[in-house]
Amino acid sequence: MTNLNEPTAENIEFMIEAIKSKLRMATAAAMQASHFSTARYEDIKEIYEIVSSKENFSISEVEALVSELGQLRN
Repeated sequence: MTNLNEPTAENIEFMIEAIKSKLRMATAAAMQASHFSTARYEDIKEIYEIVSSKENFSISEVEALVSELGQLRN
C-alpha cells in the first residue's frame, strides 16, 4: 500500500490512475497526473478516497467527479 500522507507527484499519479481505472473513464487519456499540482494534493486525495470507498457509480456521479477533477487541473 502506498503511503498517501506525503504530497508527492508519485502519489498524485497513483491516485489519478486509480480514479481513472475505478471510474472507467472514457476520457482517461486526457486526465494525466502531470496536469495536477501538489498544491491541490488534499483535494485530489479527497476525490480518491470517495472513489475508493464506493463499488459502483451512477453516470451523474462519474460526471460530477470528473468535473471536479477537471477543476483541479493546472
